Amino acid sequence: MKIKTFEDLDVWQLCREVRMKLTKVVKDFPQEERYRLSDQILRAARSVTANLAEGYGRFYYQENIQFCRQSRGSLYELLDHLTVARDDGLITEERFGEYRQDILKAVTLVNGYIRYLNGAKTRSNSDNVPSTNNE
Repeated sequence: MKIKTFEDLDVWQLCREVRMKLTKVVKDFPQEERYRLSDQILRAARSVTANLAEGYGRFYYQENIQFCRQSRGSLYELLDHLTVARDDGLITEERFGEYRQDILKAVTLVNGYIRYLNGAKTRSNSDNVPSTNNE
């Protein structure tokens, strides 16, 4: 399948699923967490897909890679926020394990995408060569 937009990327699709799942979870958090942990989880989850999309729209491979790194950082941030939710009794150990597995799978896909972009950049022999996303 030809990639036409960021929405076609497997990595973006998986991260979107993680975001949607966590959006539902925070709705069950107590009201006092609405502007604390819930908000942090929502922001980090949205950052993951937003950075993948923005990186895709960048003209050079290295810029795309940098946005992918931001996305990966947000995934690890999510893992920490969910650890807090588990420690505070807002989610069960079982739920935490499921979300952790989803996040680590997403990290693996982001890392694979970064490797792909690095390879494409190397094959183009120059950081100043545009990525194929916008051609």
